[in-house]
Amino acid sequence: MTAADAAAVPRGERIAKWLARAGIASRRDAERLVAEGRIRLNGAALTHPASFVTQGDIVQVDGAVVEAPERRRLWRYHKPDGLMTTHRDPQGRPTVFDKLKETLPRVVSVGRLDLNSEGLLLLTNDGGLARQLELPETGWIRRYRVRVHGAPDERALAALAQGVTVGGVRYGPIEAGLDARKGANAWLSVALREGRNREVRRVMAHLGLQVTRLIRVAYGPFQLGNLERGAVAEVPSKVLREQLPRD
Repeated sequence: MTAADAAAVPRGERIAKWLARAGIASRRDAERLVAEGRIRLNGAALTHPASFVTQGDIVQVDGAVVEAPERRRLWRYHKPDGLMTTHRDPQGRPTVFDKLKETLPRVVSVGRLDLNSEGLLLLTNDGGLARQLELPETGWIRRYRVRVHGAPDERALAALAQGVTVGGVRYGPIEAGLDARKGANAWLSVALREGRNREVRRVMAHLGLQVTRLIRVAYGPFQLGNLERGAVAEVPSKVLREQLPRD
């Protein structure tokens, strides 16, 4: 084989990424498995994480053959309130995954929406992709429509762009603006990059506002749009390839 021919042969996918997509371990943990000599590729023990898996290769972890990961897929789901974003709730409350188990293969969520929140929830069959899209470094903005009880101070909302500390927790920059007032209630538009647990509710409470409805309308380039409450729609493969961060 000439050098040109060798360069034309696809290298495949790095073993750590392949194992993450197969649901075996995170990329970091997969690299540790390689270092411990627990991964074999076509019968040979791997000694370096810069090893590549191509179609038809046989991968074993601790002697057990690993099924090749399925094609990476992503779905938009219009989560209603009243559902937990967890695979198992100790209190027995209904979950997103119970609701969708007859509709979708086994999936994980990209981030979460709490019990009383609604709107766009991304679901994927690729745990590695979910973790990647949750990272602030990915740069994807989460956008919300938020109904609050109270009188918003527009200067206080604007100041959130500098970040805010609540209860000893430092939150990054938040874009927040007043859309409408009606009596003792108001609608806000809120955008943030981190999406920490109950971040919007805690920051609004810090400003003296009680969140009475929270709807996520966008996660990065993906929009809730006119997706009906409780409906799920797969993102076309071409769109997914175009929108995902390069890695």
